[in-house]
Amino acid sequence: MGVDINVYPMVDHERRPARIAGYCVVYALALCALSRAPGADLSPATTARVHPQRWPKLRPALPHDQRLERRIDELLGRMTPEQKVGQLIQADIDSIVPDDLRHYPLGSILNGGNSSPHGDKLAPPGEWLALADRFYDASLAAPGSAGIPALWGADAVHGHNNIPGATIFPHNIGLGAARDPRLIRRIGEITALEVRVTGLDWAFSPTAAVARDARWGRTYESYSQNPALVRQYVAAMVRGLQGTPGTRQFSRRRTRDRDTEALSG
Repeated sequence: MGVDINVYPMVDHERRPARIAGYCVVYALALCALSRAPGADLSPATTARVHPQRWPKLRPALPHDQRLERRIDELLGRMTPEQKVGQLIQADIDSIVPDDLRHYPLGSILNGGNSSPHGDKLAPPGEWLALADRFYDASLAAPGSAGIPALWGADAVHGHNNIPGATIFPHNIGLGAARDPRLIRRIGEITALEVRVTGLDWAFSPTAAVARDARWGRTYESYSQNPALVRQYVAAMVRGLQGTPGTRQFSRRRTRDRDTEALSG
């Protein structure tokens, strides 16, 4: 069995600073040449054209609801600039406690890869639910609250993998090899149930990457290098996580009491 040996020429370290200085001089001269001369017109020769008619037209999965739109407009009209900005901010639970939401109108929180209730990576599901309830209640009890509860998001990409005892599924690259969108939808349904039981509202899933370069360190998060397969899988996972619009699974509202019953039962 032969062994390939790459031989790299030795670099003259004494000459390297001179070479770098030479490159810098050439680069500086090039910048000077490209700088705007007095009276020069740097406007583009032709005006860029935009063709909206060529853009893909997407049909919303949900029909337009005029009553809902009025409700949203009324809500935005009542919100202060601070509250609107707060909706765009997400804090990690390692850096925030529920009482903070009584003073800062943050829109959402998350548990990163190394954060968990009270710093306990083995915290049982009941502790996750209790902490979620505390954040939820605090966000609504703030003085002048707009009535928008804080959302909690989690990296539930391979199942609710931060919770001891949760169902764990293979990495996406392995699931892609299965070529089974129905399996992906079922995985989404199971993940959604387990996330909801712990009081969390949001799964940072699915991963829609189309990895083509194996040198990328997180290639395993991509279902495939085939865009068509990724499209099928992403659609299946979304339907599994949130249901299909118009069905009972999609429109059903689960109260926190029901989540607690599911956890204890």
